Amino acid sequence: MDFRLTEDQRALRKGVRELLARLFDREALRAAVDAPSLDRELWRELGAAGFFALRVPEEEGGVGLGLPEAVLLFEEAGRVLVPGPLVATHVAAGSLRGAAEGEVVVTDVSEGLVPWLDEADVVLGDVTGAVPMRSVDPLTPLHKVPGTGGCAHPPPEGGPPRRAERLPTTVSTELVAVLLTAAEQVGSAEATTEMAVSYAREREQFGQVIGGFQAVKHLCAGMLVRAEMARVAVRAAAVTGDPVEIAGAKLLADEAATGNARDCLQVYGGMGFTWEADVHLHLKRAWVRARLRLPAARAEEVVAEQL
Repeated sequence: MDFRLTEDQRALRKGVRELLARLFDREALRAAVDAPSLDRELWRELGAAGFFALRVPEEEGGVGLGLPEAVLLFEEAGRVLVPGPLVATHVAAGSLRGAAEGEVVVTDVSEGLVPWLDEADVVLGDVTGAVPMRSVDPLTPLHKVPGTGGCAHPPPEGGPPRRAERLPTTVSTELVAVLLTAAEQVGSAEATTEMAVSYAREREQFGQVIGGFQAVKHLCAGMLVRAEMARVAVRAAAVTGDPVEIAGAKLLADEAATGNARDCLQVYGGMGFTWEADVHLHLKRAWVRARLRLPAARAEEVVAEQL
């Protein structure tokens, strides 16, 4: 089986990267960190570009492409840390009016956590009694559904968040959501690899760039290997659709995103720990994504059962 990208897929990836560079550049990212809220105009722009309707059949007004192409979109979104419940809205686009166009923001309950509950129009799952949590990622506000573990803060004055509309989910949509989350992790892992290499070529210490030191070379090489392994696994799983391969891809993608962000911090040194650097944002988002859908313990069980 040939997993190489076709010419059309490469053009799609290039187009999405250019679109996101225009709609959500670093300046927009930092503005979102300073004033976290869902940008409805960005959401509609993504909808107009077909981000959410990519897998909706053409006869239903969508783009009519498949899961391999959707993975490319979410890799690019992960590279630039686009905030918001992208995965849930994309998955619901084929069955929920307004989601494909970006007019409706959809979130869901996953592992007892609900991202962006206060700003979502529709929630997939029961959010009765959900209470806000302190999220490590400043761009991913979270709520916790009672009885699902975790540590939450008391609800704000005025009572608990409203109960949103509920729609049924299926195993297939859950697998799609897991794989697209893994694709975001791959994009983040690739971005932090590029950040580390770029910094290692510029930062000088002891009269030479730090990229010349063997220890730094090893860090960057390890980051590249992790990112490439995860990318291949995610894209292969998008072609086969096999549940076990999706679970394995999520494991590799989570490891790549979190491990590469940590190693990127090491390459950056003290600079990486400052609020002005973007490295910590990738690490925090990677932690949240790893927890939201098919965490490592569950993914390992899925893979182990087939060995």
